[in-house]
Amino acid sequence: MAAPLTAHELIAKHRPTLDQALEAIRTRAYWSPHPEHPKAYGEHGSLDAAAGKAAFDAVLGTRLDLDQPGTDDWVGGEVSPYGVELGVTYPHADLDVLLPAMKAGQAAWRDAGPEARAAVCLEIVKRISDRTHEFAHAVMHTSGQAFMMAFQAGGPHAQDRGLEAVAYAYAEQTRTPQTAEWSKPQGTRDPLNLTKTFTAVPRGIGLVIGCNTFPTWNGYPGLFASLATGNAVLVKPHPRAVLPLALTVQVAREVLAEAGFDPNLVALAAERPGEGIAKTLATRPEIRIVDYTGSTAFGDWLETNARQAQVYTEKAGVNTVLVESTDDYKGMLSNLAFSLSLYSGQMCTTPQNLLIPREGISTDQGHKSYDEVTADLARAVDGLLGDDARANALLGAIVNPDVKARLEAAAELGEVALASREIVNPEFPDAVVRTPVIVKLDAAKPDDEAAYTSECFGPVSFAVAVDSAAAAVELLRRTVREHGAMTVGAYTTDPEVARAIEEACLEESAQLSLNLTGGVYVNQTAAFSDFHGSGGNPAANAALTDGAYVANRFRVVEVRRQA
Repeated sequence: MAAPLTAHELIAKHRPTLDQALEAIRTRAYWSPHPEHPKAYGEHGSLDAAAGKAAFDAVLGTRLDLDQPGTDDWVGGEVSPYGVELGVTYPHADLDVLLPAMKAGQAAWRDAGPEARAAVCLEIVKRISDRTHEFAHAVMHTSGQAFMMAFQAGGPHAQDRGLEAVAYAYAEQTRTPQTAEWSKPQGTRDPLNLTKTFTAVPRGIGLVIGCNTFPTWNGYPGLFASLATGNAVLVKPHPRAVLPLALTVQVAREVLAEAGFDPNLVALAAERPGEGIAKTLATRPEIRIVDYTGSTAFGDWLETNARQAQVYTEKAGVNTVLVESTDDYKGMLSNLAFSLSLYSGQMCTTPQNLLIPREGISTDQGHKSYDEVTADLARAVDGLLGDDARANALLGAIVNPDVKARLEAAAELGEVALASREIVNPEFPDAVVRTPVIVKLDAAKPDDEAAYTSECFGPVSFAVAVDSAAAAVELLRRTVREHGAMTVGAYTTDPEVARAIEEACLEESAQLSLNLTGGVYVNQTAAFSDFHGSGGNPAANAALTDGAYVANRFRVVEVRRQA
């Protein structure tokens, strides 16, 4: 094992990567230092596929001791959506002991400065990256993602989002110089001279409340944004998805200690079954920042009740695709079929409502009626998922019983254009695997509105018949304003319709994808280039990642001295 690196050595090691990340967020061009392909790992200290699987297997059934202060119990109970009992136990914390210990190291972490903090964070990301294969299995067996998605979204894509947050944090903290000489002329008298120092100071302890579906992808932005801006970070994982974030905390504590900082700057808050400690933690006076991904109800509760903290939420929305016309009908159907199927629709960006004029649409294959479009889309999904091996690789497993219940109930809401079917996973026969359902609804029927204006998280989509393109745009606008949306998609060959859709999304602050027919999908976003959410509609009060996401995690304190 190589000798630990000091903060100064870490700066030298990671400054080139930080500079590239800063350039990437400036240009918004494609860039990633983290390979997406599993075969890229196995050299320069990183684990290859076999070693990563062995590392994951080795942690199963063990006690993951993080050497945290205040441990008063050991808790666990995760069961993989694929049917595997993980058997890992984690430290349960006495908060009255742990939280003061976390605060104790903040002064030295603050004084280290933005560059040193960024370098330490980048070393944490690098060590996580070296263990991507191990983390992929941890994400797969807590979220239900298929392995390749768990590898990419839970590995390099999550690491990119963490690095992106560090880059924004560094940029915002260094916008103000550390020192300034101030001299005000006084005419014939001597000038007034002051020496000023400006220090980025942390707000306090940041709380990251993890989600079940994307524990690392959604967890890393808040974790690294708070840590890079000088705050200690307490990670409260979802009870069904503890392992990926517990391993993250383990790596962070190791790096902090090796670099000469207090490892208690990052700690884990695992909970007993049914304990529900998120509300308790979020309202503690020591907690000054909260990052949350999950339901609208709890996100709203946090925004209302965690008044001592700066709260960043990503909640639920009703994602919509407006289909008016296309010059690539086959490509549109293929793109939509993949978007509806990926990870069984268990993404906050998956399209739910497909707004289709009841008179049909124009295409390169001639006019297609509303019924033809829905039938053709159903066939495209069936074709994509017709082979069970490929279906398992795309769908993964249903993450919890609530998603399965919503899927089954959806078939009663209207005429079914595509029925969901059960797929057996031969490697994991206990996994619950289901194909998407598409239900036909009508905007002219008041009884249908409750269905398409509520989020139905999971592999459920509604093909909503509308009177016209103009009516679709108005429904889109109202849906985003009242219920929020993480993503909006549209297909049109008419410049006026495209402009109307774009104007609606600009006014309602919704991220828009137009005419995607290739290998980029509406439910995917790229770090350093795409903004995930906008912070401007009810689906989320923040965007991953922009300057606003990091700038209020610290304040600048000035000291003036007589020169």
